[in-house]
Amino acid sequence: MDISQIQTIPEVINILKILVTGFLAFLMAFFSTPIFTHFLYQHKIGIKIKKNSVSGEKLKYVSTLHQHKSGTPTMGGVLIWLSVVILVFASHYIFPYIAQLFGINFIARLDFLSRSQVWLPLFALVSAGILGLFDDYMSIKGIGANKGGGMRFFSRFGWLIIISALGAWWFYFKLGWDKLHIPAVGDFGIGLWYIPLFILVILFSAISSNETDGLDGLNGGILLIAFGSFALISAFQNKIDLAAFCAALAGALLAFLWFNIYPARFFMGDTGAVSLGITLGVIAMLTNSALVLLIIVFIYVIESGSVVIQLFSKRFFGRKVFLAAPIHHHFEALGWPETKVTMRAWIFTAVTALIGVIVGILGAGIFNK
Repeated sequence: MDISQIQTIPEVINILKILVTGFLAFLMAFFSTPIFTHFLYQHKIGIKIKKNSVSGEKLKYVSTLHQHKSGTPTMGGVLIWLSVVILVFASHYIFPYIAQLFGINFIARLDFLSRSQVWLPLFALVSAGILGLFDDYMSIKGIGANKGGGMRFFSRFGWLIIISALGAWWFYFKLGWDKLHIPAVGDFGIGLWYIPLFILVILFSAISSNETDGLDGLNGGILLIAFGSFALISAFQNKIDLAAFCAALAGALLAFLWFNIYPARFFMGDTGAVSLGITLGVIAMLTNSALVLLIIVFIYVIESGSVVIQLFSKRFFGRKVFLAAPIHHHFEALGWPETKVTMRAWIFTAVTALIGVIVGILGAGIFNK
């Protein structure tokens, strides 16, 4: 078999499409970052370290440990989702002309703007990204009723509900989806219960992503592993355009992480953490992998669980379980260096993601089809 024959094998083309898309997203985000961060520094678009929680309680550990980060630019999430948006539309509207111009058919095959696979996560990414951008801006400028600026929790929670409810309505009424997949067991029709399930998955991924975005590189690395995992799962399900979309997000996140590792040049902000969290949830539902999502980002379960436990204990018992919550701040308060907390979280996520991918692929019975 010569090289020309290998290049016509569909599986090879699909793998190259996924890898090249991720690489292009990485290049776009990587070379745009210096320009973007220069703009952020020039206009002093930096975070303010909060000294009090939403309830008004003084933040004993967090404000002290992170005071040196005050003024560090935020809104870095724009770089991630905007790079992906530009690439996805360029692949559909520009790449075919480039392919025709240079006579390279493979470039045209990089198109991954698929209605059935990409439109929904793309809508979630952009809509949540724009709303998060407004929230970040309000926080920076001290605008809003929330202490220190920004949207109130219930306002933010409200638009998360709206986006997730729209997605649930589309999946159930337009696509006719009402099944919950339990790996290695099968699909179970749950009827209208699919709608609250969808909303809960989206809220979990969005809020947990936002809560975990508290240390340099922490959430960026977790999301990179998560989207890389779903690129694999999507590819094995023959959802190649969705796999390419996941690869694009992973590539852009890798470029972001290059500049976000300690000491961070900038932060992703709500425009990144919330939008990427919502998009991750939508992709999990598109691949019928809601339970697999919990395995892949089990660290999100731990992070959000620590917040719930802390609030519950303070409310009903009047004392804390953790020195600070989410739990990554607890480890900081114990004396762990920030980099140690982050890298151990990456290792933990790499292990759970590997388990999740294996369960997602083998549990779907893909190799038996």
